[in-house]
Formats: sequence, C-alpha cells, structure tokens
Amino acid sequence: MGYGIKLRVWGDYALFTRPEMKVERVSYDVITPSAARGILEAIYWKPAIRWVIDRIHVLRPISFENIRRNELASRANNVNMQGKALVCRFIEDDRQQRASLVLRNVEYVIEAHFELTDLDDQNEGKHIEIFRRRVQKGQCFHRPYFGCREFPAKFEWCETIPLSPFADQDERNLGYMLHDIDFSDKMTPHFFRARMRKGVIDCHQEVVS
Repeated sequence: MGYGIKLRVWGDYALFTRPEMKVERVSYDVITPSAARGILEAIYWKPAIRWVIDRIHVLRPISFENIRRNELASRANNVNMQGKALVCRFIEDDRQQRASLVLRNVEYVIEAHFELTDLDDQNEGKHIEIFRRRVQKGQCFHRPYFGCREFPAKFEWCETIPLSPFADQDERNLGYMLHDIDFSDKMTPHFFRARMRKGVIDCHQEVVS
C-alpha cells in the first residue's frame, strides 16, 4: 500500500549528468526519478520506508546554460581508517577545468509515495505526518540538491499543482533517461524512455536495464 505526497522544488541551476558523456558534463532535460528520490530522502529517510517516484511535473521552460567549473583531475585514495596515512588533495596541483551544460531556473512538483519495508512498523500516518512537518519547517538531514551539491534545491509542501508551460503539448519525447540504480544487484542502472505529456512525466513507464 502506498501513501502519496506532493513536493514543490525549485532552484537556480541543476545538473543531472547523462552517463554517456565521459568528460564534459551534460544534463538531462529534466530531473531524473533517482534525483527526485534523493531529494525526498534528504528531507526524511527511514529504513522502514522506501520512496517511489510516481510523476514529475515540469513547471518552467527547459533552458540550458554553459558554465566552466574547477574539478579535481583524480580521485582521492581510500581513507586509512587506522589513521596511519593522511589523505588530501591540493586543488592548485590537481585542478582541471571542465565545461558543463546545466539547466537554468528549474522548478518541479514531485509526486511520490512510500512503501513500508518493516513488518513491525505499519503506521503510515506517522511517517507522512513527520515528512509533512519537516517540509513545513524546512528541516532536512542534509541540504537537497539538483544533481550536484553546489546546486541546492529549495522545497515546500504542495497542495495544488501550478499550471505547466507545457500544458498545451500532447507529448514530448525526452529519450532514454536514468530511472534508478538497483543497489541490491551490484549497483545496476535502470533506464526508461521518458515521455512528457502536458508537462507531466509518468515514472512508471517501461523500465529497461
């Protein structure tokens, strides 16, 4: 049994990186279901529930912007938990400038529900009220973000979904998009063909590995 919520999220920039781009980062046209789930989990996560994204409402025109960012050219080594080695990186010695094609001025409404995973905790009303209260107070475990931590997401509880600028478009094919990653199966990525109808993306479309 699921319990539904609606959350409005918006921000200045977003970067939902396409995995086929190896060096320069290029964003999907809209937020991915996995990124939407990450926003909900940043606000409220418990082992007893699992968030499932149902629909994504696109509330602003899709606009891209090219930016350049400083990134590290290499990854840090594994941290020595015994404290015998100091792991650090100096940006002056390891800087690499990369171009990114990011989204500008994004706004969505995330429709989702949660499923109970703990047989000993079947109180759906408790979880939905905790989530609602945390959203209304602006509380979160860590700041939600749009793909990258430098692009924070603002959020608020949503009762009525605003009109989408794509409401007069019957269908727009957004191509194959990352749906989510199955961490129980060696981090297997799953994709789906995203179609936006009248500004709404149904996340329960056919998923392929």
